[in-house]
Amino acid sequence: MTRLARPLSQLKTRYDVIVIGSGYGGGVTASRLSRAGKHVAVLERGREFVTGEFPSRFPDLKNELQITTKHLRTGPATGLFDVRVGEDMHVLVGCGLGGGSLVNAGVALRPDARVFADSVWPGQIAQDGLLEEGFARAQRWVRPQSHRRAHEMTKAKALASAGQALGRDLVAPPIAVNFDGGVNAAGIDQPACTLCGDCCGGCNVGAKNTVALTYLPDAARHGAEIFTEVKADRVEKMRDGSWRVHVNTAEGGKAIEAAVVVVSAGTLGSAEIMLRSRAHGLALSDRIGQRFTANGDIIAFGYGAKVPIDAVGVGYPAKVEKEIGASVSTQLEYRDAEHLDHQICVQEGVIPSALAPVLPLLFVPNGRLLGALKSLIAGVYNGPFAHLQTYFAVSHDSASGRFTLDGDQLKLTWPGAKDEPVFQRLDKALKEIVGHAGGDYVKNPLSGSVMGQQPATAHPLGGCSMGRERTDGVVNHKCQVFDGAPGAASTAVHDGLYVIDGSVIARSLGANPLLTITAISERAMLHFAADHGLRFDDAAVDAPPVSVLTPGAVAA
Repeated sequence: MTRLARPLSQLKTRYDVIVIGSGYGGGVTASRLSRAGKHVAVLERGREFVTGEFPSRFPDLKNELQITTKHLRTGPATGLFDVRVGEDMHVLVGCGLGGGSLVNAGVALRPDARVFADSVWPGQIAQDGLLEEGFARAQRWVRPQSHRRAHEMTKAKALASAGQALGRDLVAPPIAVNFDGGVNAAGIDQPACTLCGDCCGGCNVGAKNTVALTYLPDAARHGAEIFTEVKADRVEKMRDGSWRVHVNTAEGGKAIEAAVVVVSAGTLGSAEIMLRSRAHGLALSDRIGQRFTANGDIIAFGYGAKVPIDAVGVGYPAKVEKEIGASVSTQLEYRDAEHLDHQICVQEGVIPSALAPVLPLLFVPNGRLLGALKSLIAGVYNGPFAHLQTYFAVSHDSASGRFTLDGDQLKLTWPGAKDEPVFQRLDKALKEIVGHAGGDYVKNPLSGSVMGQQPATAHPLGGCSMGRERTDGVVNHKCQVFDGAPGAASTAVHDGLYVIDGSVIARSLGANPLLTITAISERAMLHFAADHGLRFDDAAVDAPPVSVLTPGAVAA
């Protein structure tokens, strides 16, 4: 297989631009600045997963799980699924080349217009028109589309039935999945989605429009050098105004320098790097680590529905002959014209096939031993777990979480997180939906274990949020990092230092965030080009197509 990532032996000590992280923010940045002629290095802490290499069996998935608690860390540091078990909230993020795009559901929603009208944002976000252009470019590259037969999926029919009883219409949201096959904007030839349902476990078909199949191949085609298993520790400002990034690799610690550094390590990673950089003397805003939001997230279940739901993935190649659909095919929308924070979006979800063998055991703590035993005998595709509903919901919270460093480890603090009003609203809505399907509402099947009663999110945002000046934000509307040095002007920035990813989002979105993060990143690059006299376009590449099995062939 021809991979995007290069051997560590090729990592140089100096680049024009260093991009830390390879999710939506890092991918956009690497693509656009490489197109502008910059010598770019992309540093990713995880591994590269080429199509077909994602875990398809539980023993493989178990080896891709890293768990961090206050007192314990288990699993490989490059495991695909990175679970942070907190005292107030749990967080799940992806770890690999392509970041969270590898394991998210791919739902590409635009937030309600009122989100960006909130005064928490710098005014330029809504005023200069470039956010709209950012969304347009994100649409062209992420290429979200609704599946034309979404409403025919069994899980969709179950949600539609509940929605009808509640007077709410079923909507097929746009998904970052190629349902028809064909060559994408980066020149990668993708097969059509097989509707296996394994989007959140890693797409072994190659139909999901991840960053690893879009922006990163484009960056490599235009000269970017991509490296995996390189963990950035902190950023240091040099006397000449350039930047040094301290990293750890299997070969030991190294230092790499560049005129420009873009921290795009994801909400948790970027907050940790910036907090550690401040601890080593980098002058930053006192707002660093604040305004963390879980995006009003909840993952819940309906157990024992009257009709089959078919919401367990079958994988690729398929373990059984069933058409599951994308990880999310449809949703119910709870609109509120007066109170933005009361809006809710409830989506039907799918459990990845690699979890299927142990799925019955996850529900034993909730007293459903008989059903679990039946499913162990009959299999989850035919027994009681064929009637299991999975729900993903997004809404709005108060963004009151805060990151700090506990020693050298990132710590999330949010006293009272589980009592946020949003969870009461979500519980009420989900109980009604599950009730109409004839099942039991299960908020957390692992509540009797180490997971406790704390809420969990897969959409962490904030921590390096945008602001008008350093007294109310960590970065400005261009994603430039504010200079917190005594005597510096309140809007002064560190030349050449940026944070571009979900950590800059200043409030909950009430929508799956991938499209917004991509749009904000595209917008930041448009400003970067204007500020530095650069030019690039976002046109699709005109070159012979490359297979999803050999993404690195773009640079051959």
